Parts: sequence; structure tokens; C-alpha cells
Amino acid sequence: MLLIKNAKIYTMAQAVIEKGCVLIDQGKIIDVGPHIEENDKMDVIDANGKCLFPGFIDAHCHIGMWEEGIGFEGDDGNEMTDPITPHLRAIDAINPRDEAFENAIKGGVTTAATGPGSANVIGGTFSVLKLHGDRVDDMVVTETLAMKCAFGENPKRVYSQKKSMPSTRMGTAAKLRETLAKSFEYYNKIKEAGDDSSKLPSYDMKLEAMIPVVKGEIPLKAHAHRADDIFTSIRIAKEFGVKLTLEHCTEGHLIADKLAVEGYPAIVGPSFGNKSKFELNNKTFDTPKILVNAGVKVAIMTDSPVIPLEYLPMCAALAHKSGLDEMEALKAISINAAEILEIDHRVGSIEVGKDADVVIWDRHPFDLQSIVTHTIIDGKVVYKK
Repeated sequence: MLLIKNAKIYTMAQAVIEKGCVLIDQGKIIDVGPHIEENDKMDVIDANGKCLFPGFIDAHCHIGMWEEGIGFEGDDGNEMTDPITPHLRAIDAINPRDEAFENAIKGGVTTAATGPGSANVIGGTFSVLKLHGDRVDDMVVTETLAMKCAFGENPKRVYSQKKSMPSTRMGTAAKLRETLAKSFEYYNKIKEAGDDSSKLPSYDMKLEAMIPVVKGEIPLKAHAHRADDIFTSIRIAKEFGVKLTLEHCTEGHLIADKLAVEGYPAIVGPSFGNKSKFELNNKTFDTPKILVNAGVKVAIMTDSPVIPLEYLPMCAALAHKSGLDEMEALKAISINAAEILEIDHRVGSIEVGKDADVVIWDRHPFDLQSIVTHTIIDGKVVYKK
């Protein structure tokens, strides 16, 4: 057993415990409170008044898909040869030995959703990982999290250069609709065939990959910056009755009241850095505040490697600086992210029964001078300053 004592605990589920303890056993949190009796069977970390947080969660990044410090050899995020590639799986491209994983752990980030980029209309499936390990299969929290799709400039840019569809926003929407229609048709034929294998449709790997979307088991993870693209993603999701999360949502602050009525969660960012293309023209750290105040559930992302994953707390701090309530900013990289990814039964807060993914900071992580002294994943100290 591992006991952490004398910590200022931000549980992200209840009130802050000013001087408290967390007891960990077999990778799980088994007790949280102001006092836990210590015994000689426990390994003990005395936090000495430092801050204890759940491990932070990035709900949208590409860690392990674009490796640090190299070019083509480590660029595995976009299969730019076909605009419809739902059968691609992030897990087959992730390199957990990339130094970005160690850097993330040192920055207090312990879990991330990672997957394909936005070159294709449909890019493949995202996965959720714990960020410590040397074999990706052993790091998986959710192997098939969501199906990446993309609107706006990126698919247009890639395929207009190839003189093929889609070269317009109309083309992107049409390609997605066509695939969804074929996927529903394919799935319905499978259901109608029942136990009669002679009536099954010819196997189609792409359409097979879309079945979890059709069944409502996973959402479309929709890359959309501009307001009109956000509304197109919603229009198509409602048309086909599929689940949806709004990724980037850069102009979400311009349509916040309407998004609140629609009810889809928004994973906002990357808000730090230059406006590298026209559809980012309205990028601002005000977006999370305005969306939260309107009633939208918000997580904050790095889109790593756009922003290195270890700077996820900095992104939340800058959103707080722009007016987002401090606890809401913390939720956006902890429990909100976990709820949007549907992994909140395991991570995102410090509660009994959850995975023992906790981080000790020498001060509040929104202080840019703060450092992580201990990162604990599944009850094991994986980093110590």
C-alpha cells in the first residue's frame, strides 16, 4: 500500500481537502480523507503541504503518431491517399517509446486520447491510453474511442492538390454522408441475414469499421474550427442519428447559445500559438469561458504535437486568465475530459475505487513556475523529481 499524506487535495469531485491523505492499494484509490492511520505496511510519501491532483487528461491529441525530433520516419498520423479510411486504427501507429510520453508524465498528464489527423474526411479510430509503458497494448484504456472525421480546410487542401474529391466543403459533407448511408445499409443487411451466412453482404473492411458508429457505440470525433463547419457536423450527425463530439470548436464562442441547445460536448483548442490558417482567424482563449457560461461541457486539448502535451495545464491556466473559473479550468483537463471520453469511472478525479493516477505538484499547476514532484499511474510512482 502507498499512503500520500499532508497534501492539499483537489479531488475534482468534492471540496478541496486542505490537509489530507490518499491511500492506494493494487493500483486503486481505497481511501481519501483528512486523516488516514499510518502503519508499517505502508510506503509513505509526505507531501508536506504540496498540491495533489488527479492525473490530467488530454481529450484530443496525436501523441505517438508524430514523433519528436524526426520527420517522415515518425510521421504516421495521416494516410493521405484516400479521403475515407475508417478502417485505420491509431493503436497500430503509436510509438510509446517516443520521448513525448516521458515529457507528458513529467508535466502531470497521465491519460490522453490520441489518433489520426484531419487530412481525411474519415481518418480512423482514436484510442485512449495511459501514458506510461513500453507496449501500447498494455497502456490502452479504450481501444476504439471514436471515429475521427474532419470538416473545413484540411481535407480540401489535401485532395484539391490531388485533383480529386473533396475539394470543397460540399464534397467533404457528401463523402461523409455517402459513407454513413452505405454503413447503415451494410449493417442492416447483416442484421437481416441473421444466422444465414449466405445472405450476408460481401465483407467490406471500411464499412465494418463504421458499425460502432452506426450502432451508437462510439461518436464521430469531428474536427471543425469554423462556425459553419461545426453546424455541418451537427446537421449530419442529427440526420443519421449518430453520436458526436465537437473537436477544436475554435469559433464556438460565436455560437455558444446554439451549441448549448444542441447539447454536444466541445473539446477546445489548441488555443496557444499563431493563427496558421484562415479558419483559425477567430481563435481566442475566451472560447472555453463563453462556452462554459452558456452551458456547454468543455474539455481543453493541446492537439499535441501542435502544443507539447506537457503544456496542457498551461493551456487551462491561460483559459483561466481569460476569465474561465479556476475550478472549471481544472475540470476541463480532468473530470470533464474523462466524462466526455466516457472513462470517468476510472480516472479524472480522486475518489475511492478509481485508478490511482495522481500527481503531486510543488504548487498550483496554473503557476508557470510549478513543477511535478511525483507522478503516479495505476498506483506506481512512474516519475519522481
